[in-house]
Amino acid sequence: MKHTIEVNGIKLYAYHGCLPEEGKIGGHYLVDVSVDTDFVKATQTDDLSKTVDYVSINAIVKEEMAIRSKLIEHVGQRIVNRLKNELKGIVGIQIKVTKLTPPINGDVDNVAIIISE
Repeated sequence: MKHTIEVNGIKLYAYHGCLPEEGKIGGHYLVDVSVDTDFVKATQTDDLSKTVDYVSINAIVKEEMAIRSKLIEHVGQRIVNRLKNELKGIVGIQIKVTKLTPPINGDVDNVAIIISE
């Protein structure tokens, strides 16, 4: 059986970007995480250890977003790798990293990357 746990709209201030200014002044980001798992045992036992803990998902996202990268593609893959390596029971994962008001030549609300594995 497939179940999904989502942690959406993780709001962060981080320092990602190719421009030197982005490393100094930073910017606002949103991260959405969706993991596929099987939490039947959790539904039967009401036991947190039988599912993927979304508190751990949030903590990993915050830790990885705090490490500067030039590309959101890079930080996104780091988050995916840690989630897969550190949390048991994940059989599928999707992450979206959104950079709000990017410093590009145009009126753009955001740019985003999505990684699905």
